[in-house]
Amino acid sequence: MSSLMKCLRWAGVIVGMTGFLSGCAAVSARKQGDTPVASAGSNASGGTDASSSSSAGTSTNASASSYASASNNASVSADASAKKSANTNTGANVGPNANYNYNFDSPANRHPLLSDIEAYYTSPLRWDVKDWAFFAGAVGLVAGAHHYDTQVRTHFIKQGVQPIGGSTKDLQDAAPAAAAVVGTWLYANLIDSSDGHREAWNMVEAGGLSTVTTYALKYVAARERPDQTSDPNKWRASGSSFPSFHAAAAFAVGSVLAESGNDDYRWIRRFLGYGAIAGFTAYERLKHNAHWLSDDVAGAAIGGATAHFVLERDAARREARKNYSVSLLPLEGGAMLTYSLTLQ
Repeated sequence: MSSLMKCLRWAGVIVGMTGFLSGCAAVSARKQGDTPVASAGSNASGGTDASSSSSAGTSTNASASSYASASNNASVSADASAKKSANTNTGANVGPNANYNYNFDSPANRHPLLSDIEAYYTSPLRWDVKDWAFFAGAVGLVAGAHHYDTQVRTHFIKQGVQPIGGSTKDLQDAAPAAAAVVGTWLYANLIDSSDGHREAWNMVEAGGLSTVTTYALKYVAARERPDQTSDPNKWRASGSSFPSFHAAAAFAVGSVLAESGNDDYRWIRRFLGYGAIAGFTAYERLKHNAHWLSDDVAGAAIGGATAHFVLERDAARREARKNYSVSLLPLEGGAMLTYSLTLQ
């Protein structure tokens, strides 16, 4: 192997393991930093200038701008938490604009997806004992499943599966996860639900992150599939078996479906997400002799953990958006603009 190929393979090792570690740790993903940096300032036309600033940490940045008209009296109040300005001129225009970012995010003008990607692949740097214990448990499950790889393959071959060669029905096995994404998006459009659109996006994001991680590990492991060999220990060969992409994507999409929405239909969501989509897809990959049992287990760990990571990030952003309010109160001879941001 040339030196270039060796470099590429080691790069794949680093990227793949980073993604796998990130995915497994994501179940316990937490918001980073609860202490904000905040400043407040006000400027009212008519000869009165006032400004104040306060600082309370470096984890969260919040900013907002407001414009309000008042003839004699204009005031701006802050809950020791936001940066804002109020200019008193003619006309009335109130337009709050708040940006929330945690300390593992980049500047506020970045798309949330870019921040999620950065946080996903750097999350091992923030692991605690619980995260490492979860990762160790996932590795243990994969190792335990590897012990039964041959037995599971033999079981399905006895049921009539062709041992070597044959169709692994890749497109057919991808249908449940794809149907869940498309169905969620179409139904959200039908009822015009912003929550539904966000759920569909979370499915796409979780599936995308899982896919990148899975294919990085496939390149590193280069394990031959059970329809290529009867030996489950053919690693670093010419295969692409470990881990299962279909299982990872199905568990990513299925977990988002299972854990999204309210609790009124939680049991139905979990049955569909974990059973009809994730579990069924993993079973079909074994039945079609496309993967070893340990491939499925590794894919499930990556997909499920990545889904929980995406849901945690989305919940943090939604909670941040609920922590502020803007009101315009009429006063005698003018108006008072109040902006409040609650910090925890």
